[in-house]
Amino acid sequence: MIQLLYLVLFAEGLVAFLLVVKIGPLRELVMKGLDQVKMRKGTVLTIAGTFAAILLSNFFSIVKIQNKGAKLGTMSPMDQVLWRTNLLEASLMGFCLFLGFLIDRMHHYLRKLIGLRSTAGALRKENERLEKDKLQLKEKAEKADEEIKVMKKEISSLTENLNKLKMESAEKDKKVETAEAHVAALQKQAADLLLEYDRLLEDNQNLQNQAVGYRG
Repeated sequence: MIQLLYLVLFAEGLVAFLLVVKIGPLRELVMKGLDQVKMRKGTVLTIAGTFAAILLSNFFSIVKIQNKGAKLGTMSPMDQVLWRTNLLEASLMGFCLFLGFLIDRMHHYLRKLIGLRSTAGALRKENERLEKDKLQLKEKAEKADEEIKVMKKEISSLTENLNKLKMESAEKDKKVETAEAHVAALQKQAADLLLEYDRLLEDNQNLQNQAVGYRG
């Protein structure tokens, strides 16, 4: 029994050591093994209950032997051997139970830690993605600002050209009005000249008629 307890204690110590110290993939293998063991809660509780019952039995045996020795005033060599054996077994069982509880808690908190690390990793990736999106949006905003500046310059240039065209159009309109006025003046002058020409023709005709009358 004691040899078995030493073996169990050694195995539990090794498991606890592998949970504390990460050596290659051994911690993952131990975690998976503990996951499989925890899936069989009934078996684990039965083993723990058996250990507790044996521990309680050893405790009662120790108390019984001590009471017997107290009544007799001394313990016989056989009682001393039994007392030490029961005390050793009780100590080993108690330590086994304590290590089992410690391993259970370590496994529980390591699982939580792994979950938190996974969540933190996902959050970190999400944060990196958001940072990339932020940079892309910033670059797009800068490009949009540059395009807006270029468009403003083009609009300003087009406005200046439009104003120049308006001024040129106004000057041309003035020139057209001046030319139309000049044409109207020339037309009026031509009409006056035509009237004068007709009057001169009529005077000439009258003079010719008078000259013919004098000759006759």
